[in-house]
Amino acid sequence: MTEIAWETVNSVEANASLIFVWTYWTNVSNWDDPPARFEVAGNFANGAHGFTRIPGQDPLQWFVRDVRPMSGATIEMPVEGATISFQWQFESLAEERAKLTQRILLTGEKAGTHLEQAKSKFTANVPAGMNRLAAAIANAFSTGKISEGNANS
Repeated sequence: MTEIAWETVNSVEANASLIFVWTYWTNVSNWDDPPARFEVAGNFANGAHGFTRIPGQDPLQWFVRDVRPMSGATIEMPVEGATISFQWQFESLAEERAKLTQRILLTGEKAGTHLEQAKSKFTANVPAGMNRLAAAIANAFSTGKISEGNANS
């Protein structure tokens, strides 16, 4: 196993059923983290690849791994000599309440060269982003609106 150079874990709860949370999250068109834009080629499934596009930067390619419908999935983003993994886990807390947990790991031979950037970016931004995601899911659930797209249910 590759040694973990850094990791952080964040969780939020969303007022929505587990199936709704899973369907919403696996539809990449629902991912909202301006100015970044996200796209996936094909369905959200093991082996699919996607891109994060940030104005003024080269696209960042990522891969979908370890999809466990209704339970979790991992997004792996290779960076020079290392990998950033976004491990998502979903858990039903009640009929219309679910917990979302994101574990971010930095691994690889050259992980140290990316350590400070990963820490500063993800430590500062992830908790607020997860809160926005939970609110967006709850809003979509309460209004019955979910985007059509690349969801894998």
